[in-house]
Amino acid sequence: MPRTTNSQSRSRPDIADALAEAIFAGEHAPGEFLPREIDLCEAFAVSRSTVRSALQVLVAAGMIIRISGQGSRVQPLEKWHLLDPRVSHWLARFAHPNPVIQREIFAFRVAVEPFVARLAAENATAVDLLAIETAWQGMIRALEHDDLRFEGKTHDQYDVEFHEAIFNASHNLVWAQISHVLKPAIALLVERSNQSADRLQDSMDRHRRVMEAIRLRQPAEAAQAALAVLERTGQDLGLEGLSRQLPNIETNFDSSTTLPHNDSSQTQEG
Repeated sequence: MPRTTNSQSRSRPDIADALAEAIFAGEHAPGEFLPREIDLCEAFAVSRSTVRSALQVLVAAGMIIRISGQGSRVQPLEKWHLLDPRVSHWLARFAHPNPVIQREIFAFRVAVEPFVARLAAENATAVDLLAIETAWQGMIRALEHDDLRFEGKTHDQYDVEFHEAIFNASHNLVWAQISHVLKPAIALLVERSNQSADRLQDSMDRHRRVMEAIRLRQPAEAAQAALAVLERTGQDLGLEGLSRQLPNIETNFDSSTTLPHNDSSQTQEG
């Protein structure tokens, strides 16, 4: 085998990444076998040991199982370690064409985020409220620019930071940690759902309602407002079936709707 230079090595794709992309795209469905090791060696122009190392990465991620004498079979989605940082990163990069994964992420958010918003309304400190408002203001300011960017960040990045700040404001260690590992997955749905200017403005009104309910220490209202944000997301993603199942959602959030302001004691830390 010819000696590989550093430049040649750097130009080669990451085999685990390439196989993960193919799996997320549905090219290798659960229950199907990946190409044989020898075929992967030829396709990527690498040694068998290199291919085996890449396959082991996917085994550790729960995405494939190695069967002696048969090959590498793609595992069912429920076996994947979606909270593994590398798998979560793959979600953000490669799950765009996979409607099943998008639906599963959305269903998880529907189940979790209203509860987390309720906790945030009960436990948010002044620092938390500032982080939520800063992210919301970033989204608003980004909308004022054609490229949807403000101070070096995109509208979508501020959107993700908004949701992450709410998870942190719950002051529950588990939810805060989950927000970090799910950040790429949330970013996937944010990017897919934020499409037109009209939809973005409607989304901003709904996000504002979440922010205000948390600031005013209104747990029930915060949960309802979080559901309304997800209803908009579901509509934009074409997941109307799930959206229609969301309970007791107010859908008429227009920019003229305001909530009464609380006194200063409600925004103090503690």
